[in-house]
Amino acid sequence: MTDPVILSAENLTKRYLSGEEEVRALNGVSLSIEAGEFVAMHGPSGCGKSTFLLIAGGLLSPDEGKLNIAGKDPYELSPGGRSAFRAGHIGFVFQQFHLIPYLDVLDNLLVNELTPGSQPGLREEAEMLLEQFQMGARKHHVPSQLSVGEQQRVALARALLSRPKLILADEPTGNLDAENSEILLSCLKEFSDEGGAVLMVTHDDRARKAAARSIEMKAGELVVPA
Repeated sequence: MTDPVILSAENLTKRYLSGEEEVRALNGVSLSIEAGEFVAMHGPSGCGKSTFLLIAGGLLSPDEGKLNIAGKDPYELSPGGRSAFRAGHIGFVFQQFHLIPYLDVLDNLLVNELTPGSQPGLREEAEMLLEQFQMGARKHHVPSQLSVGEQQRVALARALLSRPKLILADEPTGNLDAENSEILLSCLKEFSDEGGAVLMVTHDDRARKAAARSIEMKAGELVVPA
């Protein structure tokens, strides 16, 4: 039987030095997210939300604790193995879109995927995603020709093209108006409804209410047990 838990964090701790003082960005955080769950994490700036997201994404090693993503601890892998694991299992959506300015929309989706041995039909799948995100007519436009909301939709479509098990979203509606926020949140919900897992860090009450579960972080700890 497939383990329904996509993300499992146990007692994650991350420390920094501020002058001579030790600051705990995370202090023994444990969290479990199953396939099909859409979870929002909220809390004041500096409470550790983004640190948790970076560790969950295999981008920042914890000082203590264990992380398991889809049955594997990415920090037990080599740097190259961890990078390949991220590419195959985790999709990232950030407040800043990180689109390549000289590539058109379609090539921005495909830039990380068209490698030797990549699956056939990927371009067609990318075009279908763009149609789903109401971006089919804009597929040959470069990012500077798109609105902010359109750029975020492209960034989410790029994250979904790799068929990840987990989407990590950091303030994905932070630069969006109400209409584009609703489109983005609807796509994240659809991804979770189809069996994916979503962890979204947000200050946006509308985004938090769109999630099926909301958890709060304060001073490096979860206020509501997850």
